[in-house]
Amino acid sequence: MSVPTYPNGTVRALLDTPHVSEATRAAVQARLDAPASYVPQFLAPETYALLEAVAARILPQPDRADAPIPLAPAVDQRLAEGRADGWRYDALPPDREAYRMGLGGIQEIAQSQFQADFTALNASQQDAVLQALASGTPPGATWATLDAGRFFEEMLAELTETYYAHPLAQEEIGYVGMADLPAWTKIGLNEKEDREPGFSS
Repeated sequence: MSVPTYPNGTVRALLDTPHVSEATRAAVQARLDAPASYVPQFLAPETYALLEAVAARILPQPDRADAPIPLAPAVDQRLAEGRADGWRYDALPPDREAYRMGLGGIQEIAQSQFQADFTALNASQQDAVLQALASGTPPGATWATLDAGRFFEEMLAELTETYYAHPLAQEEIGYVGMADLPAWTKIGLNEKEDREPGFSS
């Protein structure tokens, strides 16, 4: 049985219509046009590589093995610019410090469990490290002062938000909320605007 999907290209087609504001079009198009390579601005190269590896396990993209949606650049850019992502647990330090400490703590877990860096582990071992982090009580000195569960939750939320802010991910779920001009008028149960995609199988 095939899983129903939204038509490929739905979001990209809407970018050329009057349903998308100029500001939104520019933001979404920038995500589509992001260069394949990225030089970290805030994190050290080895720490950035660690973040990339963590993101690849939290949100694996087997269908895009050759060109996955990039997640780490948005985090690094935000930290470099000193921007908040809109919220922060009071149990955590400011985001820059939290990410530096937390990523270092992930290395501590990997060393404790497998005597190797996170990036050198296979997928199942990396998953075990992240499961230990998510449990809230992982090994490592970092976690005596940084709330492991809260850090994992914060990182998970940011990576997920970054993934679903990308047009290709939005096409996976048929999200066309960015096409909000002139307005949404069909808001009843099972009502759809003409610009909303239909399922295909």
